[in-house]
Parts: sequence; structure tokens; C-alpha cells
Amino acid sequence: MNKRISVQDFARFKAMGEKIVMITAYDACQAFWCESAGCHALLVGDSMGNTVLGYENTLPVTMEEMLSHTAAVRRASKNAMVIADLPFMSYQVSIEEALRNAGRCLKEAGADAVKLESGSDLAPTVAKLVQAGIPVMGHVGLLPQSVLKDGGYRLHGKSVQEAEAIKNDALSLQEAGAFSVVLEGIPAQLSQEISQILSIPTIGIAAGPHCDGQVQVISDLLNLSGAKPPRHAKVYADLCGVATAAIKKYVEEVKQDKFFQ
Repeated sequence: MNKRISVQDFARFKAMGEKIVMITAYDACQAFWCESAGCHALLVGDSMGNTVLGYENTLPVTMEEMLSHTAAVRRASKNAMVIADLPFMSYQVSIEEALRNAGRCLKEAGADAVKLESGSDLAPTVAKLVQAGIPVMGHVGLLPQSVLKDGGYRLHGKSVQEAEAIKNDALSLQEAGAFSVVLEGIPAQLSQEISQILSIPTIGIAAGPHCDGQVQVISDLLNLSGAKPPRHAKVYADLCGVATAAIKKYVEEVKQDKFFQ
């Protein structure tokens, strides 16, 4: 890659059948790792609430936290598209507030696009953002910001009625001008159907292999926290184990007065 990935590139990837690789990144170091590895897009997800900031879920994440982390990722990224999650209650109150906060992600933090958890009900908001020149990635299926309403994390779209609602949500986002949509926590067959009917790329997480791309949380892929990863995640390295062992060695050397030996 010798230029920054754009929304036009996303469309081209889908047209050519090239899988899109997206991963979460929350700071400059992680952004450097992920871009060096060849990821197309870096999602500064509100999952930082769980993985970085120590919150119980994503709901407490603020706009200021999102802006700070997005700016750090952008500073370390030269080619990958940087996408900022709009945190809980930063876009639901009014279209005007959504415009203001999404605009801040681009103006103050340097994001190339924003992502919001949305369906048919927020299609007018998405349309206004796009009209203002803000690229929008949608997100349907399992919505982490609705975890309290849904009573926890569960697979969505198992019933015919719920599956049709998710399809309609995805179509509404496309019609509103979203350049891509994340499909989270839905059956593989449903994600395949949605990916086939949409002209914009689908990015899956816990949604099977048929999406136009995949996104994973870096903390799961690298086992940064040492916690048991979710079932949909694949662990490629145990950095928590490596780091803990290294720091333990440092502690031992200092205590035994061997640090300078």
C-alpha cells in the first residue's frame, strides 16, 4: 500500500472479491503493528472501554476518550483507513449532535470515517452525515451499546422476524449512503444473504466466513489481557504471557540486585 485506503477502495475490494482486513487499534503502537502487517482499516472501537480503560462494557466511553485514542492511531498510521466509533449517546439524541460529534472525529482526531450502531431508525442520521461529507460505516446485528436492553450478548437473527429486521436495517443503511456495514453476532447464512444483496461491503465479526471482510479485536488476537477470549476470536499469540514473564524477570533482577550485571 502506498496511499491511504479510501471508501472507493472498499467498493473496489468488494467488486474484485478481495477480502477486507480490519482490526481494532487503540494507540500508536498498535496502529504501527497493524499497518505494518498489512491491515486495510484500523477501527478505533469503543471496545476500548473493555480492553483498555477497564470499564465493564462500552457504555462509559466518552467522546473525549474516543478523540484522544483516534488521534493517536492516526498519528501512527500512514496508509490504513482510520475509522472512529461514535460512543454511546454521542449520536442518538439528535441529528445535530451526531453531526457535531462525527465532525469532531474528522476535524480534531483525523479519522477517515466514523462507525455507528444503527438500523432503519437511524438511517436519516446516516444520510445527513454522508450529505455533510462524513463517510459512515454502519453496524447491525449484535449491538454492544444495546447490551443492557438486550440482556447480554447473544446471537441475533435466529428467528425469521429478527433476520428480516436485520436485513432491512442493512438495506436502509446502504440507501442512506453508508459505505460499508459491520455484521456482528448473526448466523453465517444470514450474513451470506446480506452480503449478496448489498452492493456495499460487509465486515463480519462472529458472523461466519461469507462477509466481504472481517474485523477482530486486537486484544483477543494477541491475548493482551490474559482473559478468556470470546468464542468467535482466534488467538494468534500470547503477548500477556510473554510480557508477564519478561516483567517478572525484571522484578527478580532488581530484587536480587542483578539488574546491572
